[in-house]
This record gives sequence, structure tokens and C-alpha cells, in this order.
Amino acid sequence: MILAIETSCDDTCAAIMKSDALLSSVVSSQTDFHARYGGIVPEVASRRHLELINPVIDAALKQADARLNQVSRVAVTTSPGLIGALLVGVATAKAIAWACGAEMTAVNHLEGHIAANYLAPDPMEPPFICLIASGGHTSIVFVPGRGSFEVVGQTLDDAAGEALDKGARLLGLAYPGGAELDDLARDGDPGYHQFPVALSRPDNLDFSFSGIKTSLFYYLRAAGKEEIQKHRADIAASYQSAVVSSLIDKTLAAAGLLGCRQICLSGGVSANSELRRRLADACAGRNIGLRIPPPELCTDNAAMIASAARFLPAMPVDDFLRMGAIASGGFAKGGKHARRWKPVT
Repeated sequence: MILAIETSCDDTCAAIMKSDALLSSVVSSQTDFHARYGGIVPEVASRRHLELINPVIDAALKQADARLNQVSRVAVTTSPGLIGALLVGVATAKAIAWACGAEMTAVNHLEGHIAANYLAPDPMEPPFICLIASGGHTSIVFVPGRGSFEVVGQTLDDAAGEALDKGARLLGLAYPGGAELDDLARDGDPGYHQFPVALSRPDNLDFSFSGIKTSLFYYLRAAGKEEIQKHRADIAASYQSAVVSSLIDKTLAAAGLLGCRQICLSGGVSANSELRRRLADACAGRNIGLRIPPPELCTDNAAMIASAARFLPAMPVDDFLRMGAIASGGFAKGGKHARRWKPVT
């Protein structure tokens, strides 16, 4: 039985998994709490985790009809994320593992997003291409088998979710911006204005979203208030379409270069309605299988951490007691999973 803990950002999460069965998954969101600030405040998030972590774990155990002394392994997100938030989860997991004599597994948050695709109701079997798109990360990975993956593309600057959130803020929308932008864009014309998409060569699988944010900033500064007010939905739709086009084009290009016939989505941006619709249409037209986890498994959750822990080794007691958290432990170049895909020439 695995107890999984996830506190990488502003959601306090715990889950219980036994063998391949997910017995419980509890998420306490801080979205409404941070809305007053217009975004996540790291110190505030950390303090809220301290208040919520024990009640959330208790709720997960109760939901699973389980007790702590039945837990044989504790899994916890150790990177990447907000360092203060991560440390709350790591310290809690270490204390529980030590007190219960349980094994412990450190999980990379992004590996968790990949492993969300292995959970019911529609588990995906490798090989597949996985697009991980969230507020802090955007990567394309090739998954040849459970527990292994290769990075084939990643953002060189900003994440897709950040670009959508910042675009929403520039348009004066409320927090959380990505969802607000998606709602507004439904009533707009995506062809109203053509925003630039960087790194658009078909053999380049990396992303860049900093330029499109700058483009929107200067567009809005040059446009009059009357035009912005009249065409706000059109501007939102055009901006969102450019971000989504980059995500879809590069994901399909990766599938073509690797000869892979299955694609999975993960991360909070996979809840975007335009991304879901357009990628589903594109995959259907190319006879490519597409799997999008349920919304509750796309955003931060501990179920995906438990799923990933099944394929990762346990840590000896001496190692996990010395273990810390790493804020920037993503798929950075030169990191553990930074191998680059290079097309055959």
C-alpha cells in the first residue's frame, strides 16, 4: 500500500494506492485563497500546506478505509516546484515513513504527470508521446515503457500555462487566468489577429512562449481602448490559438519523427478546451490514438505520484532521512532526463 503526498505548488494532495487500485485521492485547492493576490504567493502557499497537510492525509486514509500502519511505502514529490511548499510535503513524508517503518520513494512531479496516464478508467500502454503542459513546465517526452522516458522537446523560456495566464492578465481577466481566457476565447474569432509562433520549423521540437507575450503586450498598447473593448474575445481567441497551435504542431511532429501512433496529454493546460478539441480532430485525421486523463488527474494530484512510485526504487532509510527538495528539478538541459531527440539526416 502506497501513501502519496504532493505539495509542489498550491494544492495539498494525498492519495492511497494498493497494487494497481487507486483507493483514494484528496486535493485541497488554494485557488480561491490566492485569487485575492492575482496569483500564487509562495510563502502563503507554504503556510497553508502546513495547516492542511495532516487533515488531507487523514481524509485520504479515511476515504480508503486504511490506517497508517498498513502503509508499506510513502511516495512524495521532491522536485520541481516552490521550495517552501515542497519541503512541507517532504518533511511530512519522511516523518511518516520513519515512524511507520515504511519504504520511501522520491518522485519528480513531471514523472507523475506521465504516470497519470497509467491510471483508470482508461490506462494507456506505452509506447506513446506525452505532452506535459502546465503553468510551470512544457515538455514533449517519448515513453517507450513504464518507468522510462526520453525528453524530445521542451520550452526554452516560459511555459505554455504561464503564457496563457500572463495573456489573461494583460487582458484584465481574473485569476486563474488560463481558464478565464479559455472561456472568453469561446466567443471570439481566432483569425482576428495573427500572433507570432516561435521556433516553427518542423524539425525543431522545442517551444518558446516569451515572444508571444511580448507581442500581445505591444499589440494592446498600440490598440485603442475602444478596439480592445469591442474585440476582447477576438484578441483572446487569437492569442490562445497561437499558443495551442505551437503545442499541437510540435506534438504531432514528434509523433511523426518517432513513428509513434499514440499521444497522451498531461498537466493543467490539457484542460484547455481548444487544445483538447483541435488535438482530438488532428489525431483522428491521422489515425493516431489520443488519451487525455480526466480533469482531476490533469491538475496537481497525489494519485499520479502514487502511480509513478510503482515503477521507481525505494530509498534506504539513511538516504531518505538526508533527502531534501529541489525547486528546479525539472527536465533542464543537462539534467537526468535531458537527452535530446535528433532526426536522422
